[in-house]
Amino acid sequence: LALILFEVDLGTTALIGATTFAIMFVAGTNPILLGLLAITGGSVIFVAATQARMERLIAFTDLERYKQDAGLQQMQALIAWGSGGMEGLGLGNGRQKMLYLPYAHTDFIFPMIGEELGLRISLLVVFLFVVVIVCGIMIALHAKDRFGLLAASGVVCLLALQAAVNIGVTTSLLPNKGLPLPFISYGGSNLVACLFGVGLLLNIYRQAVLEPANKKRTSLQVRATPRI
Repeated sequence: LALILFEVDLGTTALIGATTFAIMFVAGTNPILLGLLAITGGSVIFVAATQARMERLIAFTDLERYKQDAGLQQMQALIAWGSGGMEGLGLGNGRQKMLYLPYAHTDFIFPMIGEELGLRISLLVVFLFVVVIVCGIMIALHAKDRFGLLAASGVVCLLALQAAVNIGVTTSLLPNKGLPLPFISYGGSNLVACLFGVGLLLNIYRQAVLEPANKKRTSLQVRATPRI
């Protein structure tokens, strides 16, 4: 975490820290210790916050006033949402991505979905994220060992927080912080990491559910085979 923080990537530091915190909570760590760690981590992040980050936080309270500087991205994202409406302008017909909305293909790709495909498809995307998260939670609860439980919990927390922060920022529910939208934002490393996490979840599901079911089915077939 310290190395990531030194790279001035506060969002990734907070994301990994929150995921680690969640894994420790699931593992049964003392709540008092977790509280102390949360206070310490929050203090470090606050101290490490640069002037630009503080300006983004201030701009979040009044986007109209700071729409030409610190609040530019979120203001342009809101315009994209308004332009798309319920039905959208059509795939590839979005205007905000041309000159107005920075990073429209990465951190702010969700407003482009809203502008081009409409609110209905945007809500469908949110619903699909919820489905993935719920399935991940169910896999974690049915893991056959403690390692599977903790690994699945970490993957679910990482995907859920990343999606929630991205959607919250691009809809102006949270202060601006650049985090990609899992599975959708442009970028190979993030996509590989997300797919690796899904693969880990599927492996945990296979070991916990599919393999026992196959063994049981094979055992029943052996018992049902008539002896000659």
